[in-house]
Amino acid sequence: MTQNDGTWVAVGPAGAVGAIHRAPDGFRVELYGHREGRGGLFPSLESAKGAVHAALGPLAARPEFHPH
Repeated sequence: MTQNDGTWVAVGPAGAVGAIHRAPDGFRVELYGHREGRGGLFPSLESAKGAVHAALGPLAARPEFHPH
């Protein structure tokens, strides 16, 4: 694993909306502009991406995920 294998930044039309970080027991979601605890731990990268998208609201476009 390289340094770029551990974090993905979620970017929507208004800019960065969150990030996903690889953790020993899954993938941790961090949502920018939300209170602590609105993220969570997910078993796969795809489920973490889905959680970020769902947190943006029902009409939001799916963000792009860029390895960082």
